[in-house]
Amino acid sequence: MAIIKPFKGLRPKPDLAEQVASRPYDVLSSEEARVEAKDNPYSFLHITKSEIDLPGGVDVHSDVVYQKAKENFDRFIGEGILFEEDKPCYYIYELTMDGKGQTGLVCLSSVEDYVNDVIKKHEFTRPEKEKDRIDHMLAIRAQTGNVFLAYRDVEQLNKIIAEWKAQHKPVYDFIAVDEIRHAIWRINQEPIIDSISEILQSKVPVTYIADGHHRAASAAKVSQQLPSSKSAKYFLTTIFPASELKILDYNRVVKDLNGLSVDDFLKKVEIDFAIQKTAKPFAPKKTHQFGLYLEKQWYILTSRGATIPNDPVGILDVSILSNDVLDKLLGIKDQRTDKRIDFVGGIRGLSELEKRVNSGEMRAAFSLHPVSIQQLFDIADSGKTMPPKSTWFEPKLRDGLLTHTFD
Repeated sequence: MAIIKPFKGLRPKPDLAEQVASRPYDVLSSEEARVEAKDNPYSFLHITKSEIDLPGGVDVHSDVVYQKAKENFDRFIGEGILFEEDKPCYYIYELTMDGKGQTGLVCLSSVEDYVNDVIKKHEFTRPEKEKDRIDHMLAIRAQTGNVFLAYRDVEQLNKIIAEWKAQHKPVYDFIAVDEIRHAIWRINQEPIIDSISEILQSKVPVTYIADGHHRAASAAKVSQQLPSSKSAKYFLTTIFPASELKILDYNRVVKDLNGLSVDDFLKKVEIDFAIQKTAKPFAPKKTHQFGLYLEKQWYILTSRGATIPNDPVGILDVSILSNDVLDKLLGIKDQRTDKRIDFVGGIRGLSELEKRVNSGEMRAAFSLHPVSIQQLFDIADSGKTMPPKSTWFEPKLRDGLLTHTFD
C-alpha cells in the first residue's frame, strides 16, 4: 500500500498568503517571473526563480542563483513571512476554476514508493531538468514544488474531507490574478489525522503522477544525497481522487510540412484520415478525431483506424497523430528534441493555435481530444509511457503555500 503521512508544513502568514503564492516555477520564463514578482517582495518566485533578483543574463543554473534562493528562503523564514507548523498535519487544497472545484489532500509521499513503482509514472524525465531542482532543493534544504498525484476514489476519505471543509474555515482563501480560487484547510485534530492515515494505508494501494514527474524524480535523487535526513525520504504531494480531475488537451504546432505542398500534404493525410473542411475552429469531441489548422482553414480529421495498435499507448490520439502524421509525413521522429514542433496547453484555447500559425511562426496546428484519467491509469499500470506532452492539468497548484523542509 502507498505510504502517505502528515507533515509540519512551512507556510505563509495568513495575511500574506495571496502575495506569497506564485505560479509553479516551470510554467514561467525568467522574464515572465520578473514581471510577475515586480513590486511584490513576498512573492515565492524570489525563491523558486531567484535569478529575478540577480542581473539579467545570469546563467539560471549557476551556483549564484541557488545561493540567492537560499538567501531569500532564509530571509522569508527569518522575517516571519513563512512559519513552520508546530505539529504534523494534513491539508485540504481546493482549486476552483470556471465555477468547478477540485479538492486534494496535501501530504508527504514516500520516496521508497516512487522507487518501487507504488507511485506510478507515465512520462520519461530529462536529466537537465532534474538537476535544476536537485540543486535547488539541496541549496535551500527544502522541497518547494508540489507533485500532483491521483488515486482511485475512496468514499470514506471523500466523506471525511467534505465534512472537514463544511465544519471548518480555511486558513487561506483567495482568488489569484488568473481568477483561480485557492482555499486550504488545515487538519490538525489527531483522531481525524489517524483516521485519514488508516484509510490511506488500507484503501490506497497505488498513486499515479498526474503532473510533476521531474519534481518527483528530483526529490528521489535528493533523498539519495541526504541519506541521514529522515524527512528527505518523503516528498511533498497533493493527492486527488480521480473523480475530481479533468485532463485538458495538449495540442501541437509544427514549423513546416517537410517539403510538401499543402495539396500533397493533404493528399497524404487522406490515406489514414477522412478530411472535412469546417468554418469554425475545431476542438475534437471524441477520440480518434483531430483538428488541423493550415493556411487560415480548419479541417476535421477522423482516423480511418487501419493503423491503430490495440495497446494502451497505441490507441491514444497523441500516438495516432505522432505515428500517422508527425513521424510518417513530417519526419518528426522525436518530439522531445525536434525543434520543428512545439506544444500548446489546452488552457490557451484554439485561438492560440491560430495565432501561432497566422503569425508565420508555425506552418500548421493540430488540436487533439484530451487523454482520460482512466487511460492515464491504464498506461501507468502497464508500465508504459505516453508520448511527451500528452496531458495538461489545470488549474495548477500554487508554490509557496505549503513547503516541505528537510532536517
